[in-house]
Amino acid sequence: MTDTITLQARVPDASAGRRFDAVIAELFPEHSRSRLAGWIKAGQARIDGREARPRDPVKGGELVTVDAEVGVRVDAAAEDIALDVLYEDADVIVIDKPAGLVVHPGAGNPAGTLVNALLHRDASLCALPRAGIVHRLDKDTSGVMVVARTLQAHTALVDQLSAREVHRQYLAVVVGALVSGGTANAPIERHPRDRLRMAVREDGKDAVTHFRLRERFRAHTLLECRLETGRTHQIRVHMAHLKHPIVGDQLYGGPLKLPRGSSEETISALRGFKRQALHAETLEFRHPATGEPLRCTAPVPADLRALIDVLRGDLRAYEERTR
Repeated sequence: MTDTITLQARVPDASAGRRFDAVIAELFPEHSRSRLAGWIKAGQARIDGREARPRDPVKGGELVTVDAEVGVRVDAAAEDIALDVLYEDADVIVIDKPAGLVVHPGAGNPAGTLVNALLHRDASLCALPRAGIVHRLDKDTSGVMVVARTLQAHTALVDQLSAREVHRQYLAVVVGALVSGGTANAPIERHPRDRLRMAVREDGKDAVTHFRLRERFRAHTLLECRLETGRTHQIRVHMAHLKHPIVGDQLYGGPLKLPRGSSEETISALRGFKRQALHAETLEFRHPATGEPLRCTAPVPADLRALIDVLRGDLRAYEERTR
């Protein structure tokens, strides 16, 4: 179901001579500039009943009317699914998403998703685009996510993400003992043949991932990754492109790599880790209502913590054997 809205406001006389797209953004600040610009181009935002271009100047005193679609209303059932809430107020909910939880309902996952859980917690989210979700995590990626509870908060958070003002920090266990951090600056787009995968492509969208060493093991590295952009599967694609795929990644990972002379415990831990070893650890953004900085951190989940402990133990055992 698609929601439509009607908005009206009078252009202030003091705005005479300014561009229509700049003025309408001030008249309806609860909507993003990109959304308003789209409505203007579609003829859904008018001046005194006539269509106008974004760059057209206003005279002052005109009536601006918007009759537009604000997005698809979420049509999903509320389900009593437990959520680990890290922070909550009237404007946002910050959650620690567990691995295995799908974010949006869709083909193959009509229920049991984060959206279903959010609607049980706050039924009013059904009126917001994507139930207030402004960014997503893959099903098997754990960690911190922010959800907007009002249209104003949704617009503000989307604007921050678009302006690359949101700090998103991840932990990843990758194949290979790296000696230094770096930056992956490689455009990403849908794979030309496999529609389930993304790929580094020259004609892709700008994608930048910064990474640094958090801890090095014998044949693996714990990385701290910071997203500058937010493309689908970005860290997974970039690390695979650099020949250091994420451990357990069923889509982009290569063959299992075991440290030489590994114990049964190490072999079992690596073979048994069936999801990408990727965790959204920290999210920092400006509160959409107050503008104050907000930092939320999700603890490392038990399965990833256990994997890291085993790799640490493997390194210690090797160092003791080779003394």
